[in-house]
Amino acid sequence: MRIGILCLQGDFAEHSQTTLAAAYRLNTPCTVVPVRAKEHLEGLDGLIIPGGESTTIGKLLVRNGMVAGISKIPKIFGTCAGAIMLAKRVEGAIPGQHFLSLMDIGVKRNAYGSQSSSFQMRLKTELGDVDAAFIRAPTINFMGQNVKPLAYKDGEVVAAYEQVGDKHYLACTFHPELSTTLFHEFFLLLGK
Repeated sequence: MRIGILCLQGDFAEHSQTTLAAAYRLNTPCTVVPVRAKEHLEGLDGLIIPGGESTTIGKLLVRNGMVAGISKIPKIFGTCAGAIMLAKRVEGAIPGQHFLSLMDIGVKRNAYGSQSSSFQMRLKTELGDVDAAFIRAPTINFMGQNVKPLAYKDGEVVAAYEQVGDKHYLACTFHPELSTTLFHEFFLLLGK
């Protein structure tokens, strides 16, 4: 399995390590591919879009001609800003901001406040209990009828999954790569 990690900004090193650890736990052969240009998208079985700043990520994807190639990848996992990039609806978007608009969710950018309002908590999820870091995190404030919630924080959805035909989309508003392999394991198993 070839899993790309978008390496334009964010904690792509942590996602790489967590993906390899998840593959090891699942006894699944996996190659992690750093993705910095559109040619790196070819032949991927999945792509992880780390956190960062969604405005910047969108600009870089457009400038590097990567949007069309990403939309062809069978499964995509977005964390924090990556979840914003996947969403079809974005509250708090800057005019002219670019998104992938692949997953039938709505998100609210910076839902918990600024960087200084970031926090960690123990979170119950459909995959098991995890320590979750919310860093300038969005919330998921809309889910289409085929979207399945995977985790809640105080009644708000903070992780969700959707299958659209043979495509799979996973969104987390927190950073599972900092504390658990559970979401990466779930992602690696999608489509099998």
